Amino acid sequence: MAHITFSPPYLPPGQVAAHLRSTGYAVLRPEDTAAWIGVPLAQLQALHADWPSLPPDEFLKDGGRYRRRRHSCFVAEGPGAEGVRQVPHRAHWQPLDYNALHGGMQRWFAPMLDATTAQPAWRALLAALARLSQEALAERPGPWFLEAHQFRIDTTDGIGRPTPEGAHRDGVDLVAVFLVGRQGVKGGETRIFEAAGPSGHRFTLSEPWSLMLLDDARMIHETTPIQPLGEGAGFRDTLVVTCRRGGFQEEAAATPEA
Repeated sequence: MAHITFSPPYLPPGQVAAHLRSTGYAVLRPEDTAAWIGVPLAQLQALHADWPSLPPDEFLKDGGRYRRRRHSCFVAEGPGAEGVRQVPHRAHWQPLDYNALHGGMQRWFAPMLDATTAQPAWRALLAALARLSQEALAERPGPWFLEAHQFRIDTTDGIGRPTPEGAHRDGVDLVAVFLVGRQGVKGGETRIFEAAGPSGHRFTLSEPWSLMLLDDARMIHETTPIQPLGEGAGFRDTLVVTCRRGGFQEEAAATPEA
């Protein structure tokens, strides 16, 4: 049976903020992602060297072995890359309201490598996301609190689940999903839906450094499982960065005393 895929609804980079405000999402092709960030595409592609050595995710409640990841946190306090700083390593935490499978857990993932977070392209990427959050989603200045997640989903055991929690929101302001690499898999279709409306879209990100941006308050998203395309295991690599105003999500914020 043929595997049908739908093309992403790509935009020119100059329309990102306006389209995010009007529809709740925006999608860029790789060369436009690089232009929007303000770095050569080759500098983004060089970041992919990290993904083959990502350590296993030890917190999967479904017992799977298909996910590897690193996680680090940053604060953006100015319009440029010089205003981005990394904060001391911290656990990733989400309330059960946003992640019914893994919410309520202090998940201490391995941090991103210093050699990666020191790259000018990395700081420029975070600064671009903070600027977009300010321009498209905010009524008052930041700072912006960013969490970065490097993911590799593989098909070593036959199937890999990019979003084992199902269709969800993340409890932040902006969600950015970069497709960093994809090899030897089928599936992995992105599906986005209005949280308070009937509209939805489905498409497959397949070009490395294509980018999907979501207004998390307005959009629900998920990615379908991946399976091997032929003999041997394949993988789907992504970088997910969330931007939130007011602070990082943390357990104390969910208590009445906070």
